[in-house]
Formats: sequence, C-alpha cells, structure tokens
Amino acid sequence: MNTRAEVVIAAQRLPLREAAPFLAANGVPVFPCREAGKSPIVRHGLLAATVDVGGVERWWSRWPAANIAMPTGPASGFDVVDVDVRGSGSGYEWFDRACARLRVGDWALRVLTPSGGAHFYYPTQTGRSQPSWVSAKTQVDFRGAGGYVVLPPSVGADGHGGLRPYTLVGAGHGASPVDGDKLRGFLEPERARPRSAARRVEPPVGARAGALRAWVASRTEGERNAGLFWAACRMAEAGHSFDTTVEALAPAAEHCGLAAREIAATVRSAHRRARPAPAIAAQPDESRPVAAGRQAAPAI
Repeated sequence: MNTRAEVVIAAQRLPLREAAPFLAANGVPVFPCREAGKSPIVRHGLLAATVDVGGVERWWSRWPAANIAMPTGPASGFDVVDVDVRGSGSGYEWFDRACARLRVGDWALRVLTPSGGAHFYYPTQTGRSQPSWVSAKTQVDFRGAGGYVVLPPSVGADGHGGLRPYTLVGAGHGASPVDGDKLRGFLEPERARPRSAARRVEPPVGARAGALRAWVASRTEGERNAGLFWAACRMAEAGHSFDTTVEALAPAAEHCGLAAREIAATVRSAHRRARPAPAIAAQPDESRPVAAGRQAAPAI
C-alpha cells in the first residue's frame, strides 16, 4: 500500500478479524474496543495501539468481534474532525460554515459514523502535534494527540436501537493538514477574546492537572465517570474554567474509554456542583473515601 489512507480504504472490505492485522501490517497502529462499542478492551487503551501483527492477531483471536480503534495525531499520521448528529442538533452546519469561511484543510478520508455523523481524516503536519478538543455547543470535536477513532469496518449504535457500520464514503485528492486551532477559533470565537480586567484571572494549570490526568487515566470500567467527575470538581474548585478542564482531562478520560460527549457532560456537571475554593493552606481531605485495595486519589 502506498499510503495509510489507502490502507484504511482497503481494510473496509475485510472482516474485523482480518482487517485489524491487515491495518497493522501496513503501518496503521490499532487496538481493540468492545463489540459494537467505543470503549477499549485492553487495559492501557490507546497507549496499547501497535503495528505488531502477531500481537494484533492474538487480540482478535481472543475477541473476533471487537471493534478496531486507531490513535489519532502523530501516532497514526491522522488528525480527525468528528462531526456529530444528535437529537439536540447537528455539527454539519457549523463545519460547513467553517470550511466556507476559512482554509480548514483538505481531508483525505470521510467516514460516515453509525449515528449519521462523520469523521474527516486529515494528514498530520510534520513536526506539529495538535491536542484533542471538544466543542460541545457546535457538536464538532477534534481528535489529535491523545485521542482515537473507531475505524471501518467496525459497527456501532445508530441511536435508534440498531447497529450500523462505520462506512468510508469518500477519499480526497491532494489532502492537506487541518489547523485545529484555527477551526476551534472559528467555532468558539469567545475563546480568543481578551479577558475583562474585572474578571477573575484563571490560575495556571501546572503540575496539579498532571496528577489529575494520571488519576483519570488509571480508572477502570465502573470507576471512569466517578473518577473524571472527582478530578473535574478539583479543577473547578481551583478556579479553572470548563474549557480548561476539558482540555486538561479529556485525553486521559478518552484513554480509559469514555466518549467525548460523556466527558463534556461529566465535566459540566462537576462545574455546576463545584465552586472555587478560597485561597487557604491545603488541608488533608479526610472525607474522601478510598476503596480497599484501590489506588488512592492524588494528593493535590
């Protein structure tokens, strides 16, 4: 195969159990997600993605119906714009407006998702790593470093009680990288506006967010939402905005298997509940329960 885009195109015609090692053999790193789902099966999630054909064959021998996922960003050579469609609205209008108003980039692949949305694959820019982000109000998300997408021929819920495949419906010519910052600036222009002098200055994220990211990334199934909620509350109490909290914690939450919409909803709930704490000396949190045999929450 000449390009990874061509590899993804060819893999769509194969059964899942054959497509996964085919992708790996042709340089596309993959890892397994749950059957008809997006949650990683393997413990380290997207960090376990590999092009080792033997390892991939063992995974799909064990889970032959597992969906196939690929890390985005420099790990795979693809940044992906995720346009969603839900009962609350569609991201297509926003994305179309962005493409009409500014030079977003030329996509390499267009994949129709089971719910009616689409993944637009763009080649990564050499030497540039762009972080993943979520624009909840526009239903357009960005999958770069720290993110992942489910690949054809995987299947997923269509939102109406049924299952549909991820279907490759277009291949572009002369593809070029997408500028994630420029796209986000168009979708959420208020992020670029200078803060009013009267507004509270948001504190720097610092090492505290690193400890929270590690905590969230280590959560297993059954602990993920609660772990993200707890970490988001701590960031809100420290005075961080919703957007900063999502940027800091979303890659770790995706790593442990949470979907972008679920992440945004959980962080929003945490910000509604939590309030910035007064500037006092840090005290031990004696009210925080720690389950027996489980890692304690980070001291921050």
